[in-house]
Amino acid sequence: MTLTQTLIFAGLALLGGWLTRARSGHRLDFILVISVLAVFWLQPALPIRYLDFWLPLVTLLIIFLCWVILASPEQRALPANRLTALLVLALVSLIAITRFLPFDPLLSASRPPQFWQVLIFLGLAALAAFALSRWWRPSLLIFAIILLIGLMLIQKTPFLSETLSNLLRAINGQSVERVSALDIRWLGFSYIVFRLIHTLRDRQEARLPDVSLKEYFAYVIFFPALTAGPIDRIERFMGGLRNPVLLDREGFVYAGERFFLGLLKKYVIADGLALITLNSVNATQVQHSFWAWVILYAYAFQIYFDFSGYTDIVIGIARLLGLTLPENFNSPYLKPNLTQFWNNWHMSLTQWFRFYYFNPVNRWLRKVRQPLSVPLQILFMQVSTMVLIGLWHGVTWNFVFWGLWHGLGLFLHNRWSDYIKPKFAGRVVSPAWQQFSNLAGVFITFNFVALGWVFFALPTPPVSGRFFLVLFGFNG
Repeated sequence: MTLTQTLIFAGLALLGGWLTRARSGHRLDFILVISVLAVFWLQPALPIRYLDFWLPLVTLLIIFLCWVILASPEQRALPANRLTALLVLALVSLIAITRFLPFDPLLSASRPPQFWQVLIFLGLAALAAFALSRWWRPSLLIFAIILLIGLMLIQKTPFLSETLSNLLRAINGQSVERVSALDIRWLGFSYIVFRLIHTLRDRQEARLPDVSLKEYFAYVIFFPALTAGPIDRIERFMGGLRNPVLLDREGFVYAGERFFLGLLKKYVIADGLALITLNSVNATQVQHSFWAWVILYAYAFQIYFDFSGYTDIVIGIARLLGLTLPENFNSPYLKPNLTQFWNNWHMSLTQWFRFYYFNPVNRWLRKVRQPLSVPLQILFMQVSTMVLIGLWHGVTWNFVFWGLWHGLGLFLHNRWSDYIKPKFAGRVVSPAWQQFSNLAGVFITFNFVALGWVFFALPTPPVSGRFFLVLFGFNG
């Protein structure tokens, strides 16, 4: 989000919290309307004609169809849910008719497509929802999860994204000479997919509470958290919707402190560091080891202040609406080992992977007829988890290497801890030694993480390899 968009959202949240302070139902209506409009408003302009309108519309359709799959027949038949569907339909139609305004559209990145095309799309969506509700099967949950992962893979894989872009350009009669993987930038889709998979898996396991269509839309596309999380759990989020925290003076001060701290971190510190941070251009131009370390450390702090600053902004805005979102960062660079770092960096993402991948696969591996040895199982689980987290950011070799870097680091730390603990069992450690050990651990962990950011920040292994040579003075 830009600074202007951030300030507008904060103003809307303050207004919405004040207008709906006595009626939580009206608060939910307000969140729904702003969130649906935000899906279109925040979507960046794209070179493929009308794609910056169709992608938000497809987002809303996917959410709606997932709810149809999740909801019970009794829930789908409730009049309130039908009214919610009509409200979302009306909001989409409102955005679509801005095509006829004599000035540039205010709610979408570019002029919407022909209105009759939108009507056909909405009609087909209604037929799909009707078919899913009439012929529901448990296998639909598995199919939906596979489809969501497939869509995310297309977006995250440069080759697949370019192939789709080529196809869409050809359909639109546009030139295919400038095809790029960046042609398809789907706003917040990675976070949306994880929220949807969370609810689909919980429905499979009979853990999902009853949720209305209005609550489901508000949860998946909650406007402050749309672009970069945190990834809240639906039962937690619904608890806040149904029983919001009253915005008293103390709550208002807290929300303001988090919001303005986030502005400082994201738009002052992070944007300032971005001027000297590691990127593909700087990596190929830097020649001296000292400056290589400077831009690497700048990137390490820039990505932290940018991401944690955004989290502070989101938490502050949500608090103005009476909602308490989960924390995402807890001083990760001050942790003395890699395990604690990952327990405090992007916590909602790591907890998601722990709950939906690490724990179930780990339990399954223990039950197989010929289980792996404990060290091999730890190695497999930690490496595979971190590689998947890397691929979630993008399906490239550099993100695979970033995942391997952290997965192997976590494994080595686990083995070292198991080796060293018995040797110090029963020994009295002086406070001075404990403090020195913690400081040394912080130093080693921070630099290990910083070196891993090389793979994260740069596009290809050759560029990363050259930068590592410069970093350690081997560039000749």
